[in-house]
Amino acid sequence: MNAEIITIGDEILIGQIVDTNSQWIGQELNKIGISVYQISSIQDEKQHILNALKEAESRADIVIITGGLGPTRDDITKKTIAEYFQDDKIIEYPEVVDNIKNIFKKVNHPFNEIQKYQAQLPSKATLLMNRLGTAPGMWFYENNTVFVSLPGVPYEMKGLMKYSVLPKLQSTFKLPFISHRTIMTVGTGETIIAERISDWEDNLPDFIKLAYLPSFGSVRLRLSAKGNNEELLAKEMEKQVAALYVLIPEIIVGDDNETSLEKEVGKLLQQHGKTVATAESLTGGKIASTIVSVPGASNYFMGGFVTYTATLKQQLLGVSKETIEKFTVVSKEVASAMAKGCLEKLQTDYAIAVTGNAGPTTDHNDKSVGLVYIAIASKNRVEVQEFNFGQPREKVINRTVTKSLELLQANILK
Repeated sequence: MNAEIITIGDEILIGQIVDTNSQWIGQELNKIGISVYQISSIQDEKQHILNALKEAESRADIVIITGGLGPTRDDITKKTIAEYFQDDKIIEYPEVVDNIKNIFKKVNHPFNEIQKYQAQLPSKATLLMNRLGTAPGMWFYENNTVFVSLPGVPYEMKGLMKYSVLPKLQSTFKLPFISHRTIMTVGTGETIIAERISDWEDNLPDFIKLAYLPSFGSVRLRLSAKGNNEELLAKEMEKQVAALYVLIPEIIVGDDNETSLEKEVGKLLQQHGKTVATAESLTGGKIASTIVSVPGASNYFMGGFVTYTATLKQQLLGVSKETIEKFTVVSKEVASAMAKGCLEKLQTDYAIAVTGNAGPTTDHNDKSVGLVYIAIASKNRVEVQEFNFGQPREKVINRTVTKSLELLQANILK
């Protein structure tokens, strides 16, 4: 069963807001066995909406629309949908009027007659009561297609989806099971991975599909299974994941849909009872920020330094002036000294230190843009590696963050 999502609003098209509604709706539909066929964002303009509805109806079983349900003149979705279904009979729902009045009363806002417009729905619509806002949702079933219209405010939309739309879809249709497993890999490119697992991929069952999801320094391998036999899907998925672990064990970080390198590194630190600190130059604190994005990071992350200048490297980390003058700030020697200084100052089990040229300029040194040194220090040793992450600046910074965590993980496992 296929669905299409249509978001309505000029603010999306001009980049004023990001369309997070479609992403969330897609995830929730997928969980109950409904595949999203297409996502469209369109203007608050009648003909655009009519065209989008007609096109969606031709290819989808379920059409979910968000936006344009308020009381103001630019909120034209309801009138346009009524026109699309040739429904000129309007019904006012007293319970919706009461709901609006109660909401306004709680925030000490006067109720005015214009708000009653939101309680008026086309006669062909089934009311979806919105307990979190003033605009109700609407459910239509026409020409063997379900149309659902929801407010664009994210928390209101989510409430209606969770408590009204998703349960109604599940009770209305016999839906297949959809299962996903995401294998997180680091340190190897998409092309090389594809070559290594090509025979395995060629022999996947027809009901399991593989997608490569590359990002800076990592590739996610997403396995998606779809069918009517939940037990069979689960059993085959486990079999295929186990086969992947045999083929590429050294680059797999974990196989959880919600996993990430920083989460896996955090787990390792906690399991071994170890702590870590950071000393960052070109990344400007992004390694520390990535580590602490994981709940519970305070159990193993003790703090960090952002030493963006040579002076601060000397003052805060004890890097000698002579080392900097002899080797420059972008060097193996400075990275090593930064890591040692961080370890000593914060008394942790591990320290990550990075220095390099993120670009677009080289800041008065002779080292190329993209050159990065990453040091991992522990009480007994310091390991420094040199990388050239190329350009642009964002790529260099993000790859430095990923590679730093990857090297820390490798050191812990040693």
